[in-house]
Amino acid sequence: MAEEVVLPIPNLTVPQNLYVLSNPALKHLHDKARKDLLEAIKADEMGPYYRSVTSALAPSASGSSGTATLELDQSLLESLEKANQEELKRLDERLEAAEKTEGETEISDTLKQKANYLTKIGDKDRALEAQKLALEKTAGLGSRIDIVLTIVRIGFFFSDTTLVTDYMAKAEKLIDEGGDWDRRNRLKVYRALHFISIRQFKRAADLFLDALSTFTALEVISFNDFVAMSVISGALSLGRVDLKKKVISAPEVNQVIPDLPVLGDLVKNLYECHYDKFFVALASLEQTFLIPSRILQPHARYYVREMRILAYAQLLESYRSLTLESLARAFGVTVEFIDSEIARFIANGRLHARIDRVNGIVETTRPSLKAAQYDTVVRKGDLLLNDVQRLSKVLY
Repeated sequence: MAEEVVLPIPNLTVPQNLYVLSNPALKHLHDKARKDLLEAIKADEMGPYYRSVTSALAPSASGSSGTATLELDQSLLESLEKANQEELKRLDERLEAAEKTEGETEISDTLKQKANYLTKIGDKDRALEAQKLALEKTAGLGSRIDIVLTIVRIGFFFSDTTLVTDYMAKAEKLIDEGGDWDRRNRLKVYRALHFISIRQFKRAADLFLDALSTFTALEVISFNDFVAMSVISGALSLGRVDLKKKVISAPEVNQVIPDLPVLGDLVKNLYECHYDKFFVALASLEQTFLIPSRILQPHARYYVREMRILAYAQLLESYRSLTLESLARAFGVTVEFIDSEIARFIANGRLHARIDRVNGIVETTRPSLKAAQYDTVVRKGDLLLNDVQRLSKVLY
């Protein structure tokens, strides 16, 4: 297990609430987001962060009342900044005393305390500088991994993808040198969150589901949200057998489903081929979980489209042909809608089928295995010939 308690800093619910508050489409959630955001700012004495967000969340130029703002409370800002100054002064005095009379361990501990405080209050530049200094002065491998993972969380907090990828690579290298079981499992969750944020649902699902039974990374995501991410990514990337085994039958998932019933409806109806109910659950998931999530919102339309394609393909695989009317009835939509949508996916090469509009039939056109193998041989043969030609030029 980890040598030290992992501090939940920076508080990643803060940027989530800020995202909700700054999104006019989520107006029904603004009051709660504003309340939770202010409570977190006060609890962590986030003076630098409060100053930055009250400047950034200004009313729109058009004066639209639909844009939520976090108004600056000058007295609150002054009290936060006063508390910051006093604590940083205390830590600087403690560091000065440690450098004069104590050893490297005490100096390292004080540097980490200062770095963690700057991280907690949301002062990105000074926090990164302090964390890097603490990393340089810290000897223990476990503590070094914890510092690197804290920097990754700073990247998550400020949506700094470069910072996340650079320091996740450092964390992987350190863990390969001898990281313990707990830190290795926490890194899986960090990597999974990064992958789902950049639309790599398959890689995210593999890591989420691998860490499902050993989850401990509460400093970066709540357990319910972790399970939700596991279900969402798994539903898109797993086949029916694995969906049943790894998601629907997983005790960790079943533990959370009562709190998030839309997830249960989504995977159960997809697996059991109740496509009309699946479409309803997918639409509900989009509005209640995908769009309100700052991580998933940029991928909401993509996810919904890919899940619809998955359901269409799953149904079409079972039949040589279907009438448009029966297909529309299965999905609980109109014939016109299903005709237009299936036609678009067929034209884009996403579904192997063709539509006979005269007879109102959709016919499956499964690709020939022999033709695919022939194409592979030709393509690889061309690459091999090109390599041989380049090699002959080098030798002769």
